[in-house]
Amino acid sequence: MMATVKARIDIHVHTRFSADSIADPEDIIAVAKARGLSGFAVTDHNTSECAEYLESVGLMNPSGEAVDGFLIIPGQEITTCAGHLLAIGCSLPSDLKGIPPEEAIELIHRHGGLAIPPHPYDFFRAGIREPILEELPIDALEVFNAATTLRRYNTHARHYAEKRGIPMTAASDAHHPEAVGTAHLIVEVPSLTVAHVLEAIRRGAELHQAYLTPKEALKKTWNNWMRFGKRQSHRPELAQFEARKKSQADSTDQPV
Repeated sequence: MMATVKARIDIHVHTRFSADSIADPEDIIAVAKARGLSGFAVTDHNTSECAEYLESVGLMNPSGEAVDGFLIIPGQEITTCAGHLLAIGCSLPSDLKGIPPEEAIELIHRHGGLAIPPHPYDFFRAGIREPILEELPIDALEVFNAATTLRRYNTHARHYAEKRGIPMTAASDAHHPEAVGTAHLIVEVPSLTVAHVLEAIRRGAELHQAYLTPKEALKKTWNNWMRFGKRQSHRPELAQFEARKKSQADSTDQPV
């Protein structure tokens, strides 16, 4: 029998590259390691720049293998015209906002990733609703979101996934380091790689389910407000990367 590794992975995590987070990715990595996670997926809103940054500083392996025993999975939370959609295991362009979900899923699959709608029944957040979900070739469904507005929304998601017979996921939807890993997946894999984790999700992972504390939920809301005054990172490499990206965006926006 082939030996396996039991890995704890949070597949819905935001960094300062999301408009509604102020968390440096290095801080999230430190907390995740301290909590015994084996890795997490970076799922910033409508951008894959964090994965690009982490590769540039050697914290993420473009081959899909772990770095020093810790795995960071590329991803994105795409704002489709029907609601949010997680792309897990692939780096996508940062200009997909408003894309139809069918086209987003086709693009995700073309790049070897998984398409997983998050918080589909949370009516206070932009989930893809059931009538549209019925028509989509999704790979799994987020049935437990640690930051859900009302807990019954997770119950509705689980019932739908069970009815449809699709794999289920649980995740923190962390927007600050203290929330990472609150909910996560437990998978058995031959080795800690992106490809093996994706395959384990397809087979069906064990769900670790816990909710954000009221204090953590309040901090998520506070961080959402604080984004309007987001400060430059104190890390030179990260500050330089962000400045370079801003300069590139500004030059692109210049009239010709």
